[in-house]
Amino acid sequence: MRWKGRRRSSNVEDRRASGPRRGLVGGGIGTLVVILIAAYTGLDPNLLLRGLESASVPGQSSQPLPEDLRDDPDANFVAVVLADTEDVWQQVFAASNRRYEPPTLVLFRGSTRSACGLGQAAMGPFYCPADRKAYIDLVFFRELSQRFGAPGDFAQAYVIAHEVAHHVQNLLGISSEVRRQQQAAGRAAANRLSVMLELQADCFAGAWAQRADRMHDILEAGDIEEALNAASAIGDDRLQRQSRGTVTPDSFTHGTSAQRARWFRTGYENGDPDRCDTFGSASP
Repeated sequence: MRWKGRRRSSNVEDRRASGPRRGLVGGGIGTLVVILIAAYTGLDPNLLLRGLESASVPGQSSQPLPEDLRDDPDANFVAVVLADTEDVWQQVFAASNRRYEPPTLVLFRGSTRSACGLGQAAMGPFYCPADRKAYIDLVFFRELSQRFGAPGDFAQAYVIAHEVAHHVQNLLGISSEVRRQQQAAGRAAANRLSVMLELQADCFAGAWAQRADRMHDILEAGDIEEALNAASAIGDDRLQRQSRGTVTPDSFTHGTSAQRARWFRTGYENGDPDRCDTFGSASP
């Protein structure tokens, strides 16, 4: 991905210096993987966040990302990708006479407070609709490469674009409608709605990739394959098979590897978020 030397977003909040240094719950990279798999295969991260809401965490201060990030390439990269999402979604919203309000992306280490409760690195990246912020501990990028077998800078860009896509869903009222329907649904039906929401976010991420490339010529050879590999690596079926040897479709909350890759590709090939109607699709 061509990202060096380009505009960085100012909507990045850096809490890493003041956040807890414990890192992972219970300690160790292995714990991160186990809990990540659990989150991807049967738990709604937002429910987990609310469940942890009463947990204590030391007071934290935050500050904007420093202007000079030459010694912090990971944070620099995140800020550039976030800027690209701002450019694309501002254009998309403007075409419908809407105003895009970009999210804040919070960098943290270990754990941090959000309006949805306590966020922890072990959950992986997440978006909180209550404060319109996306959260990420950059340790996740190392896990994505080493544990999930999805290396590459565009695999990381896909992760950021997916979380920003949840912000877009929030602005459009899609997320609140899904939550409303889930409250009246059984567990299997509620999980299916969650899958549709996640697959749409994958599709939005694909549409972003095409549009960002047209705007800024960001893609290099192999980038789309990196994103597709990342989408496949965190499919519910693959993670369940790896963690317990069996697959339980009714417990899926994010979609299969094939579904996630297919919807990212759908978004990328069309570049049109309106073609991302996973809820109305006969074959998600």
